[in-house]
Amino acid sequence: MLTIDVHQRRTRLMRRHRLASAGPVASAPAEPTVPDVADAVVALHATDPASVYLSVLARNPTATLADVSDALYEDRSVVKLLGMRRTMFVVPTGTGPVVHAGAAAEVAQRLRRRLVKELRTVPTEPEIDGDADAWLTDVEDGAERVLLERGEALANQVAAAEPRLRTALLPTTDKKWDTKQNVTSRVLTLMGAEGRLVRGRPAGTWQSRQHRWAPARALWPEGLPPLPEDEARTELARQWLRAFGPGTVADLQWWTGWTLGATRKTLARLDTVEVDLDGTPGIVLADDVDPDPRVEPSAALLPALDPTPMGWQGRDWFLGAHRDALFDRNGNIGPTVWWDGRVVGGWGMRGDEIVWRLLEDIGTEAAEAVAGAAARLQPRLESASVTPTFRTPLERELAG
Repeated sequence: MLTIDVHQRRTRLMRRHRLASAGPVASAPAEPTVPDVADAVVALHATDPASVYLSVLARNPTATLADVSDALYEDRSVVKLLGMRRTMFVVPTGTGPVVHAGAAAEVAQRLRRRLVKELRTVPTEPEIDGDADAWLTDVEDGAERVLLERGEALANQVAAAEPRLRTALLPTTDKKWDTKQNVTSRVLTLMGAEGRLVRGRPAGTWQSRQHRWAPARALWPEGLPPLPEDEARTELARQWLRAFGPGTVADLQWWTGWTLGATRKTLARLDTVEVDLDGTPGIVLADDVDPDPRVEPSAALLPALDPTPMGWQGRDWFLGAHRDALFDRNGNIGPTVWWDGRVVGGWGMRGDEIVWRLLEDIGTEAAEAVAGAAARLQPRLESASVTPTFRTPLERELAG
C-alpha cells in the first residue's frame, strides 16, 4: 500500500489551498481570483461573513475587501448558498448546482417536511385555509415573484409585499421557549435550501450578519440547473479529494454531512486507491498519487472557520496539541497562525489591532515570518475590527 506521510500531506495542503503564496515565496503561483480561491478549497465557509473575506485575503496578497464584495454582488462569479452540513458557503457560481444537488437538496427536503408538519398540527395566525403543503408552495411562489421584481430585499421587505410570510405559529405550551413565531425566516431559508433563493448584499458592512435575499434566477435565468443527486455527489467527492486528499472516509463523511452508507456508495463511483496515512487507512484519487513538489515554508493567518482547518475530521497531522486553545466546545475553529503547513498559534484583534501568539517554538526566522504576515494583513482590513461569531479560548484571551 502506498504511504503518504505527514510532510507530503502538509505540502499538498500548502500548494492546493494556495497558502504557499501567503508569504514571500519565490515559487508562489499566480495571484488567484476570488473564484480561484473558492475553487481551491471547493467552498469557503460563510457562516461568519468576515471569514469569506479573510480567507481570500490570506490566499491573495493583493486582494482587497472590495474585490471580494464585487465577486459576490457585482459580477456574481461566486455565490453564497446553503450547502454541506446545513452550513452557509461561498462557491464559484458554476459549482452552485453541484453543491445544491449534492448536499443542500436533501437538507431542503427535511426542512420542508418539518415545516409542513408544523403548519398542519400547530395553530397559526391567521389560520391556514386548505392543504398546508400547497399553501406553502403558493407563498414561496409569491415571495419569489417579489424578489424577481425587486432584485434583492431584506426579509421584512419581502414579508411586507407577501403578507402570508408573516403567518405565525402559535405556542401550544406554557414553556418559555414556546413563543409566537412568524414563518418568514423559515420559509426564506427553505427557499434557499431548495435553490430558489441565494443570499444577497449585507444590510450593513462587509461583516454584517443581516443579509438581503435574491432570486436564484438572477444567476441562472432558467433556475438552478437540476443535477441527479448521484452525479452531483460524485462530483462533490471528486472535488474534495482533489483539494483535501488524501483523506479518510470519515473525513469526507464529516465534511459533506452524508451518512456513512451514502459516502461509501459515492466513493465506489470514483477511481480511488487506498493509502497509508501514517498508520491510518486513507483514500486518494487514482490519478493523484504522485507527490507534490516541496514548497518553501511560509506563514499565514487564517480566520475562524477557514475551509482549510475545517476540511477534515481528523486534524492531528496539522493541528498537533493545540485543539483546546483554538476550538470552541461545538467544534468551531477560531483564527489560526500557520507555518509550513501546520497550525502553530492563534490570533485575534484587540480593537482594530491584530495580535497573535505562538503556541510552540518555531524558531526566530519563522516567528519573523508570522510577524510579517500579520503586518501585511493589518492595513488590508481598512481599520475594521473582526470578532468571530464563535469565540475560542485563545481568541478571547488575545482580544482582552
